[in-house]
Amino acid sequence: MADLVIEHLAKEYPTRAESLQVLQDISLSLSSGESAAILGPSGCGKSTLLYCIGTLEAPSSGKVTLDGQDPFALNETDLARFRSENIGFIFQDHHLLPQLTVLENVLVPTLAEGSSSPQQIERAKMLIERVGLSQRIEHRSAELSGGERQRVAVARSLIHQPKLLLADEPTGNLDKTNAESIGNLLLELQKEEGSILLVVTHSQELATIFQRQYMLDDGKLQSQSSVQPS
Repeated sequence: MADLVIEHLAKEYPTRAESLQVLQDISLSLSSGESAAILGPSGCGKSTLLYCIGTLEAPSSGKVTLDGQDPFALNETDLARFRSENIGFIFQDHHLLPQLTVLENVLVPTLAEGSSSPQQIERAKMLIERVGLSQRIEHRSAELSGGERQRVAVARSLIHQPKLLLADEPTGNLDKTNAESIGNLLLELQKEEGSILLVVTHSQELATIFQRQYMLDDGKLQSQSSVQPS
């Protein structure tokens, strides 16, 4: 079982006048199998918080640990490996490579090791089937709909069986039907994989399907509500 623990995290950016404080004294903890949504309007710092948790940006102060390990204590090479092996990302823009097939796109995170192993290829095929795209496995991303592309992105994020799954506005570019489908798919797969899921969104409707909801306002995180997992 993995635990994500965030303690007194803050993030500020220097400006010519004074530092711009984006995040202030944020503390949060989640365990394997738990899911949470962070709500807030555009520009409130939701993505910045997600990037700090996902080790894409270093916090100005405070601490982030995953499974007891502080990734920011690692050197750059080890940090990149830690991120690849333990954290899966899903973005609003799917970031698929248009020249690659569905299968190849799902396998992209495995190419840091040189080439994909037979086990990784089999897992990719399983994930593609799980997200409902087995009939599209040899199609390139340009041949897919927006909802299908985001399903590929979901499969890709899970290829390394991450302990932590982070989604930044994963349904922001989708219509209501596709948004609902992707939200439910994310939750189903997260439960099956036993990972921690943290989603940032401006959609109250999407947020309500996750176990916990938080509001990010004026750089501070407030617990909005909590529901028991089904």
